Amino acid sequence: FRMAKQFNQDSITTDFFSPLIDYPTEFLSLPGPRAPKRPCNLTKEEKKLAVRNVLRYVPKEHHQQLAKEFASELDQFGHIYAYRFCPDFWMEAPELWGITARSKTCGAIILMILNNLDPKVAQFPRELVTYGGNGQVFSNWLQFRLVIRYLENMANDQTLVLYSGHPLGVFPSSPAAPRLTITNGMMIPNYSSKELYNKFFALGVTQYGQMTAGSFCYIGPQGIVHGTTITVMNAGRRYLGVESLAGKVFVTSGLGGMSGAQPKAGRIAGCIAVIAEINEDALRKRLDQKWLDEYTKDLDKLVEKIKLYRGMKIVVSIGYLGNVVDLWERLAAEDELIVELGSDQTSLHNPYLGGYYPAGMTLEESNLMMTANPQEFERQVQSSLRRQIAAIDKLAARGMYFWDYGNAFLVECQRAGVPMLKEGAKDDKTFRYPSYMQDIMGDIFSMGFGPFRWVCTSNKEECLKKSDEIAIKVFDELLETNAPESVKQQYRDNRKWISEAGAHKLVVGTKARILYSDQAGRVALALAFNAAVKAKEIDAPVVISRDHHDVSGTDSPFRETSNITDGSAFTADMAVQNVIGDACRGATWVSIHNGGGVGWGDVMNGGFGMVLDGSDSATQKARSMLAWDVSNGVTRRAWAGNKNAIEAINRTMENSTGLQVTMPNLADDTLIDSLF
Repeated sequence: FRMAKQFNQDSITTDFFSPLIDYPTEFLSLPGPRAPKRPCNLTKEEKKLAVRNVLRYVPKEHHQQLAKEFASELDQFGHIYAYRFCPDFWMEAPELWGITARSKTCGAIILMILNNLDPKVAQFPRELVTYGGNGQVFSNWLQFRLVIRYLENMANDQTLVLYSGHPLGVFPSSPAAPRLTITNGMMIPNYSSKELYNKFFALGVTQYGQMTAGSFCYIGPQGIVHGTTITVMNAGRRYLGVESLAGKVFVTSGLGGMSGAQPKAGRIAGCIAVIAEINEDALRKRLDQKWLDEYTKDLDKLVEKIKLYRGMKIVVSIGYLGNVVDLWERLAAEDELIVELGSDQTSLHNPYLGGYYPAGMTLEESNLMMTANPQEFERQVQSSLRRQIAAIDKLAARGMYFWDYGNAFLVECQRAGVPMLKEGAKDDKTFRYPSYMQDIMGDIFSMGFGPFRWVCTSNKEECLKKSDEIAIKVFDELLETNAPESVKQQYRDNRKWISEAGAHKLVVGTKARILYSDQAGRVALALAFNAAVKAKEIDAPVVISRDHHDVSGTDSPFRETSNITDGSAFTADMAVQNVIGDACRGATWVSIHNGGGVGWGDVMNGGFGMVLDGSDSATQKARSMLAWDVSNGVTRRAWAGNKNAIEAINRTMENSTGLQVTMPNLADDTLIDSLF
């Protein structure tokens, strides 16, 4: 990172056409991860349209030069990133007061965008990809520059509208309206297929925003560290009946953008975490970061280490530099069962474009084949999936507990021809192995708990530390309430998490934090942060947001809503209504996305950002919006019959003026079974 120029906001938005800025050849040639070539299945006429589309951002006097440049990019990279307009320095988020903007609220949005493109945070920053292999912040660098320029000059009675990265414009609104509304990947339903996505992305008319890449709310792997920690801890309670995971082995895969959190989470949860990764750069990044303790390329040595550490009950994370299929097959060949828990975090929402690498091929061979011979690459991926699930089946038959981590692993095994549905399944989403939502996290979501995040825009360590202290105090107060014991257990888990967060050194990029809380906790945290900003105990506004992977934010039948069994898991009313409701109740910005987590066409998800600036209006907005943002999903889950959700929403109605929800009258199973 030291090989590039220092970050300079002015150079992003000053006139980049008069004269036309130089091509950043030196910067683009610097070492660092680059996105693989995207599939470009466009006809000759469609390629012309793709170039024509991007030229709309460019004054006509430059069309002759840039048309050829953009056409070359399309052929070489499968997409037009408009690399000429990529700034010749690495992005980073300065403190809010160092950002030039007419409105400090809009300045906070700029800060979040820059953080999502910081190379310490982003997976492929030069291709505007934050995480997940294809989670775009913008489709091209011209969009990035225009959006920053708009945000610099906006007032607090205007709203910027983004269509899949494209800045439609700034429109008059009101101070109560969002400053920014975002849609990513909104498609006519019959055209929301993975095959057509490649076409429309190449044309530059849509993008895959993942969950929090395209909404600018990603905070690095800290979020998934927390989520994975909570999942593994609760897996131990549910499957193994233990509070301590000492000497227990958790095997999984992936050390990249999101999955790179797993070794850290394993250590915090107190187990022996074994993670396979085929990309040596990704593995070494986690090793250098000290999130991964050690690694080996030798499966025999790995098995020896596992046996040694199990016997000594040592908490450790071990990387295996190799293919996860080989790891599972080696473990299945052992006479002794040496793994208690298993999962997978390969990016199987994107199985044929770098999300999953087949056994028997190097990383480089796979990267070439996926675009040069996509049909053969698909066959290789599906063959490897069949081998992987066969090895997992052998271990599960001997007592290992396996769950799908919501990355479409079980779905893709089914698509590869493996019978994955559970015997007697009444739908096409109840597999032989549960998803972590069905078995572990679903009930936690139904109680209203989910990932609540905040960013200290001062970017000061002392402000983050103060926010941690505030969060601990809030949990101490919540533990004194008459909440059910199941709720208090989650409060205790998250109090422990936040009290240790500083020591675990989880921050990557700007100063941010995450924890899980319910409606009562989220509102209390937001109001306490806003009061601290007002009292100048925290030096600058705090931005609150959450993962879209939350109680109300995501409709996803194979993940977030997989434990909803009334038939509505395949509908998307909740996620869409959630964004509408957040926008009406004071969110600073809102977003709604197609795709994210399990992949394009399989999920709708949305989120928000809210700037807490110490004002009375911020207090009112936070109280109103956060109440809706949680109660929406809890109510939907209650209507589906979830007992935890029914208890949670009844308790919320007792403590909320004006809240009335439609409660279910659940039919007796014997009566229903007697019909038809």
